[in-house]
Amino acid sequence: MKKLVIAIMLLVSISQATEVKSLYLRLGGYDTITSLTKDFHHRLKNDSQLGRFWAYRGTDGLDRELKLLVDFICAKAGGPVFYAGRDMPTTHIGMKISESDWKIFMNLLKESLEKFKIHKQEQMDVIKFTQSLKSGIVGL
Repeated sequence: MKKLVIAIMLLVSISQATEVKSLYLRLGGYDTITSLTKDFHHRLKNDSQLGRFWAYRGTDGLDRELKLLVDFICAKAGGPVFYAGRDMPTTHIGMKISESDWKIFMNLLKESLEKFKIHKQEQMDVIKFTQSLKSGIVGL
């Protein structure tokens, strides 16, 4: 009986050690993602080139956009959050986001990730995921 208990404990331990955490958990969950997203959103709005996309927007609209962005990131990172917003092409069509805009966007994202001391692997995962969205955002 003792050997069986030890074997079960060993199997559980191995299972837990090999279990891959979602990006949501590796980033620190909802609170960390929200703080990081607020910082990033602030950088975007205040950038000399990208700020034009947020000019003349009301506070309510900006708050709603931020909430949707947090929900989108959390849901796509494997968190227990439902994203009720539109898809990326629908959201960005007609905005004429350029390659130059995208480069600035990515640099600001990297700055926020570094500010929050996100580990390199998670930074790479966030950047890879964000790059996968590019075709539905740039040039529409």
